[in-house]
Amino acid sequence: MATQRILVGEIGRPHGVRGLVRVQSFTAQPADIAGYGPLSDESGGTVFVLHWLADGLARIDGVADRDAAAKLTGTRLYVDRDSLPPPDDDEFYLSDLIGLAARDADGQEIGQVRAVEDFGAGAFLTILNEAGKEVLLPFTKAAVPEVKVAEGWLVVLLPVDGALPEGATQEDPGPQGAMSSGEAPNALPRRQDVARRGNPRPPRGGVVG
Repeated sequence: MATQRILVGEIGRPHGVRGLVRVQSFTAQPADIAGYGPLSDESGGTVFVLHWLADGLARIDGVADRDAAAKLTGTRLYVDRDSLPPPDDDEFYLSDLIGLAARDADGQEIGQVRAVEDFGAGAFLTILNEAGKEVLLPFTKAAVPEVKVAEGWLVVLLPVDGALPEGATQEDPGPQGAMSSGEAPNALPRRQDVARRGNPRPPRGGVVG
């Protein structure tokens, strides 16, 4: 089975004439993007070694001038999922939630997690129910009380008549979710390497199997 790769950043505009680039880092601390070893592009065919500088700037091995740097603008940077540290108890990488079976409180399977999205107000799960409709659910302890990644399922409390369960909004300080993007079906929030549920940071990201 192919190694799963997770989006951790994106190369931006060149800076100056010596090949420096701006990098949008999706890791917990921006500089962490350079700490996982070589990164790859979306195809996996090109490898980049980043050296984090400051203020969102980075130097890439082999990129020595502005023209070479400009050609990389918009390149997404991926890391092998296995390079990320294991999550603590009751913490999860959001990328690991995609594809899990969604069960109700009685244990009946009612759908599947199709995507995880974060537009700045916290992480949301997109549940594709058995009727083929998508339901957006905040990733909080009240709305998602149980997560069993290894077993392949989680428990969700879906809205009833349009109303979420009490405490199921993103103000709920409940379970923290990993940060390891609005791009269905494999959307992920940024901050890919932080296995915390609750107060996730802004959007973006993607997973490549």
